[in-house]
Amino acid sequence: MELSKLLSSALKSITNIGRYDYTQPIPESEFDYTKEAKAKYFTAGFGKAVMLPDDIRTKKYYIAGYGENNPAKGVIDPQYAHALWLDDNSGKGGHLFVSLDIVGLLNKDVNALKKALEEFSEKTNCRTITVMSTHNHAGIDTMGIWGKLPHTGKDRKFMTILFNAVINAASAAYRDRREGKLYLGRVEVPDMQEDIRTPIVYSKTLTRLRFVPNDGTREIYFLNFASHSESLQGCNSLVSADFPCYLREKIRKETGAETIYGVGAIGGMISMEIEDEDKLRRENRLLESTRNIGYKLADYALSIKKEKKLSPRISYIKQEFYVPVENPVLTIACQIGLLNADAYRIPYSDKKALKSEISYYEIDELKILMIPCELFPELAYGGYLDEDESAEGLSPDINPEPLTEIADDEDLLIFGLANDELGYVLPPNDFMLNSDSPYLDKAIDRFGRRHYEETNSMGPETASIIAENFEILINKVNTAKSD
Repeated sequence: MELSKLLSSALKSITNIGRYDYTQPIPESEFDYTKEAKAKYFTAGFGKAVMLPDDIRTKKYYIAGYGENNPAKGVIDPQYAHALWLDDNSGKGGHLFVSLDIVGLLNKDVNALKKALEEFSEKTNCRTITVMSTHNHAGIDTMGIWGKLPHTGKDRKFMTILFNAVINAASAAYRDRREGKLYLGRVEVPDMQEDIRTPIVYSKTLTRLRFVPNDGTREIYFLNFASHSESLQGCNSLVSADFPCYLREKIRKETGAETIYGVGAIGGMISMEIEDEDKLRRENRLLESTRNIGYKLADYALSIKKEKKLSPRISYIKQEFYVPVENPVLTIACQIGLLNADAYRIPYSDKKALKSEISYYEIDELKILMIPCELFPELAYGGYLDEDESAEGLSPDINPEPLTEIADDEDLLIFGLANDELGYVLPPNDFMLNSDSPYLDKAIDRFGRRHYEETNSMGPETASIIAENFEILINKVNTAKSD
């Protein structure tokens, strides 16, 4: 995200921020626990639909993810909505997982999309809906902050296209449903990612859920990997789904399987490493490298041999929460309509807040956490900087317990940018702001390291709030299991 940089001029000119609604109590959530499998097989289906305006070459649509005012000049490959219908045949209903080739979707838009799916949900007995973004930096703006400021870059026509594509993909996935087996497999990918911010911590695991229909027809892959989808980089002005397009293409060509793809903990910042990057940029060959990255990751996905068959039982819980917003740029962006989010005032406090959510699935023994942000991986897996290495000499003791430790599972599968996009979420002990223009300009710490990600965050409390709410959620899970 480039929100602070893009809105710094707007911040100086706006005086009327408006009123905020007071926060309302968060409803109590319960763990929808399926203790034992009720059937022998899962039922699954796949659907997809293109998200591409017919007037892409004549009307201005803005590319999201880097600088402002970058109108699309054409199309490399279309953005898609992909959908997976997954039912454990327990009689409770099926689960819909949606993956969008976009930079992100705010929670208010996600809720509007779920409302648009109400008729689908009623007809299909849909149990849950999860909407994920691949964090695609070569797609059309879906958040509003990459237009020609102070005007939004979010286009109403494209959002209608997106909503319709999700409805069509979901319907296709439901029509496609077949009985079969679900297999869990993993592979380590040692040579594709890079982490450009200390500490060097990230997951190298590519996780694959593979659905194999009993009738021998097309398989479905559900993949998770930690990387920004930004291999075409900021010099690009053409619409694309970036490397996930070519990942899916090769899997389909090699096996006939269709793929739904989601990202992991990618904050801090985890991207695909590009060999001879400067040379490829000068020679305008980043598309070639992007294609090769997708193909190579597909090879890793196809190389998985050791798999575990999962029993058809799915459990689920969602936890809503409020996130204090210390970043004034985000607050103002909400108030002037660049970001489609409702702002709240925390009772007995001057703090403003946004509402978000985390959700948690168990598919047999596999634990899956859906988080609404670009999470720094050390918040998931540990490996915090100690006080001698942190920006201002702060102890790691002020950081929350890593999410895998809260779950008591080092294999906890994390999907980022799920049901919201809260920006970067950082460890509190390495959170540093520019003393002269906090949240507007990046800080440089005592080691000469830049602190850019803070400018595109809600504030230093977000990490602890997510961890606290995940602990609440896990306690409810463990209580339900012990009854």
